[in-house]
Amino acid sequence: MVTARRSEDNPILSPNKAAIWEKEATFNGCVVKEGGNYHLLYRAQGAPQQYANVRISLSTIGYAKSHDGVHFSGRRQFIKPEFDWERFGCEDPRVSQFEGKYYIFYTALSVYPFSSEGIKVACAVTDDFSGIREKHQVTTFNSKAFALFPERINGKITAILTANTDKPPAKISIASFDKTEEIWSKSYWNDFYTGLEKQSLTLQRSRNDHVEIGAPPISTHEGWLLIYSYIYNYFIGHPTFAIEAVLLKKDDPKQVIARSRQPLIVPEKHYELYGKVPNIVFPTGTIVSGEDLIIYYGAADTTVCLAKINLEELLKDLLPQSQGIPVFNTKNLIPVERFSANPIITSKKENKWEDKFTFNPGALYLCDRINLLYRAMGRDDTSVLGYASTKDGFNIDERLTFPVYEPREGFEKKSRPGNSGCEDARLVNIEDKVYMCYTAYNGADPPRVALTSIKTTDFCQKNWQWEKPILISPPNIDDKDATLFPEKINGKFVFLHRFNPNIWIDYIDDLSFSKSKFLNGEILLEPRVYSWDSDKIGIGPPPIKTASGWLLIYHGLSRYSLKYRLGAALLATDNPSQVLARLDYPILEPETEHEKKGVRPDTVFSCGVCVIEDNLYVYYGGGDQVIGAARLSLSKLLEELRKYHI
Repeated sequence: MVTARRSEDNPILSPNKAAIWEKEATFNGCVVKEGGNYHLLYRAQGAPQQYANVRISLSTIGYAKSHDGVHFSGRRQFIKPEFDWERFGCEDPRVSQFEGKYYIFYTALSVYPFSSEGIKVACAVTDDFSGIREKHQVTTFNSKAFALFPERINGKITAILTANTDKPPAKISIASFDKTEEIWSKSYWNDFYTGLEKQSLTLQRSRNDHVEIGAPPISTHEGWLLIYSYIYNYFIGHPTFAIEAVLLKKDDPKQVIARSRQPLIVPEKHYELYGKVPNIVFPTGTIVSGEDLIIYYGAADTTVCLAKINLEELLKDLLPQSQGIPVFNTKNLIPVERFSANPIITSKKENKWEDKFTFNPGALYLCDRINLLYRAMGRDDTSVLGYASTKDGFNIDERLTFPVYEPREGFEKKSRPGNSGCEDARLVNIEDKVYMCYTAYNGADPPRVALTSIKTTDFCQKNWQWEKPILISPPNIDDKDATLFPEKINGKFVFLHRFNPNIWIDYIDDLSFSKSKFLNGEILLEPRVYSWDSDKIGIGPPPIKTASGWLLIYHGLSRYSLKYRLGAALLATDNPSQVLARLDYPILEPETEHEKKGVRPDTVFSCGVCVIEDNLYVYYGGGDQVIGAARLSLSKLLEELRKYHI
């Protein structure tokens, strides 16, 4: 993972209390380098004053100069409102040197109170920053954040912009021109807007997120590097502003080659957390200096700051994710085949113990078939385990009419009305025993992990002689989602379990747990606040040993959409505490009616998978109510994981 190194001189530009036009804020700076000079254009916000019959803090664009790109002087007001289409402010400049001139694109505000119809892009042209030679309104529709590519692409002048910034969803779009005059042609932009979808990139991970162009694109040997603003949860409150990167194809920038797997910068420093608008980092400029990419960004809508990232490290971090495949079509990367007759198991009204719900099955390939131990609930809200099996992976050809495992101990027997029982079994076969971890809950105490076992021969013969269960997780702590690895590693039993919200790993010499010996260990995986698994995570089925390492399927809950999805990670074979890879997208998510509805809507939750040849069969609870089955290619999944090497 690449590291952004903030400048010790941050903020490099702060408001000037002695100048009324930049007294309140100086932020969102963009730099262009010419020889040994660095020219900085930035948004300046003045003190509140009476202007055009309203009282506002007018935004104009300032200019400063530097010889090192860090220490700027000679600050002066450079662009201010002159025409009706920019009457109420000029904001957020992006400057590009192109064919002997400097083109400064900025947001022009024509109405107050501000509204989407009055927010468009304008352009100012200068030869040497001594003055403006011409100004134009550019777009005819709501838009911001416009920048030129620094060279022609396929003979065309090419630009990137954000359309519909204030009429979401916003679209990051590519525009091409034969000559500069077309850049401010009304007829061009009217035609462009009609076909906006065809010109746009898809960068949003969620419909709740917002995107906006950051800095003008940088040419690299791998493609066009675009640093842009990604705002998580913008439309549902509590937005998180982040700076991210995307790599565009050199001869066709509408094609995405790769993207950053997580933010490069999020608000952390005091100057990013506090200011006129707290908790904001917003990129507006980049230059390459030696081995480093320099990112200029606005902090808390108050100051200009900069950070450095090693350019080659960033490109290497981006490229393995896709290797030329568009990284946003994640559903096509690992095709998932759901069984056409899903759900494969549903409740049976004739059996009181399973007449409400059947879900979250554990799975074990043994005795020439896939054996499923599924969680079942009846009208008394007690969870027990039922048995079913399949030879071909999809069609259930055997299902018992009685539960094969029921609550026996006080820690899992119902102590008061409500849910209780034995939940979410995970099964492994080690030597001559089948071990089962499950969640034991009596309705009063926090859920805990229980362990039992049965002889492999008894399991195959359906002679359900289970050993007396024992609690293996600490008292008074909510612990669940536990399993053994299916073999000892370096002479030790290895467990995974979940102390909320993380997945933990623990190494145990033997299975003789006692009142003073419980699972503990260390954190293996944590939620990723900016991803689909942002709230909490837990294991799915027991890990699967492959030639590439231990394949771990896990579930994640999004704090934003509240969906349960399944993801994948890869652990080192001889040291599973080492995470080798982790996909940044889910491999299975709620899509069908029985997954999107139910007792717990928008849920897919797996406790069992089986491998037959190259097929990975995934058995999962849908909506906490029924059981579904899906199949995907194991080799394809491992191939994808190798692209996400940590």
